Amino acid sequence: MNYHKYHSVDVVNGEGTRCTLFVSGCEHNCRGCYNKSTLNVNSGNIFTKELEDQIISDLQDTRIKRRGLSLSGGDPLHPANVATILSLVERVRNECPDKDIWLWSGYELSELDKNQQRIIDLVDVLIDGKFEQELYDPELLWRGSSNQIIYRFSV
Repeated sequence: MNYHKYHSVDVVNGEGTRCTLFVSGCEHNCRGCYNKSTLNVNSGNIFTKELEDQIISDLQDTRIKRRGLSLSGGDPLHPANVATILSLVERVRNECPDKDIWLWSGYELSELDKNQQRIIDLVDVLIDGKFEQELYDPELLWRGSSNQIIYRFSV
């Protein structure tokens, strides 16, 4: 899996202070996408064990009260990302059980395959649905267009 950016301190992508990973790879090609540089699965940098270790370390750092991890992109549920994202969320659940996980995906909850659903079973919040420019509303919280749905799960 490739990624474009990692922010160890982020207050924009989810509730509270968070760690945020923007992965590469998205097949939705939404008109008006704000993050087109992440569409190609081969763009950005290779996601390494060292970065995964850094994410866990950042989540555990007591100097900053981080609420959790946000996964965006690109699309964390793109088929090329599923295995690595599953491994990462499993590790966060095991090593940082007090942290929540948010995930943004252009796929809708109802259309996820078995492997994508395994990831969703481990996240606390899913924002699903393609960005639709004609439904864009800057007043929406955590989403860009009104068709996107925020699901809050208890894990």
